[in-house]
Amino acid sequence: MSLLEAIIMGIIQGVTEFLPVSSSGHLALFKLLFDVETDTGILFDVLLHLGTLIAIFLVFYRDIFRMIAEAFAMLGDFFRDVRIFAGNVFLRRDEPYYRLVNNSYRKFVMLVIVSTIPTGIIGYKAADVIEAASENLLVPGICLILTAVLLFLSDRVADGGRTPKHVSYSNAFVIGICQGYATLPGLSRSGTTITACLLSGFNRKFAVKYSFIMSIPAVLGAVVLKLTDLTKLTVTAPEVGCYLAGVLCAAVVGYICIRTMLVVVRRKKFTVFAVYCLLVGLVSIGGYIYNSMGI
Repeated sequence: MSLLEAIIMGIIQGVTEFLPVSSSGHLALFKLLFDVETDTGILFDVLLHLGTLIAIFLVFYRDIFRMIAEAFAMLGDFFRDVRIFAGNVFLRRDEPYYRLVNNSYRKFVMLVIVSTIPTGIIGYKAADVIEAASENLLVPGICLILTAVLLFLSDRVADGGRTPKHVSYSNAFVIGICQGYATLPGLSRSGTTITACLLSGFNRKFAVKYSFIMSIPAVLGAVVLKLTDLTKLTVTAPEVGCYLAGVLCAAVVGYICIRTMLVVVRRKKFTVFAVYCLLVGLVSIGGYIYNSMGI
């Protein structure tokens, strides 16, 4: 893989991760069409997702820092409740317990945790399937068409008003399942999860925020798992430079595209992306048939 290819793939990741057109699908198509070999499996793809995580932190840093603070506060209240429980049981006290989820940010944290559970299970169990699916044009093509259907549907969902306070944990679990399946190349993670949020009655602005922030633990988990394989790989200095360039491009372009998505969702402008995904999906399937027939 050359430096130019790494930069192009970083730009593709930054654009397609947040605009609902599937980053994994476009990366798979780019590598197949231009015969790009990264030599480290899907490690580079995972690192590009790390670049887009940087963009999420830059846009939503206030919410993320508040959520981290509330997560530690909840943990502190949990241990206080354990102490109170011991006192109430063994010392016959009657102290009241702390309420762990007592504000919207704590509820937000719990919702993200619940969503992460099915995403992690699906992502871990299906890792080999996902990597194999990226090696031909058929699967990304089919999944891009599915993405088009979801995006077309999302623009026609009635506006909801649900914020963390009104979202159920069962909603969060179902959205986490959707995110897990969206690891398939061609099935847009943002498009799939935002549509799932809108169908669950989320406020449109919160749907975008939830979709992007809920991806953080899933992507970090994938990065950690993949980095443990580095001991088995030989990565040269030029490759490291290419990887860093790709990650930087993904972060910069991703930041711009998150800002764009906040406007797109509010104004119900997904249809143009639906048409794009449909066309690319059909071309991808056509390319697969063309190659299979050996024309």
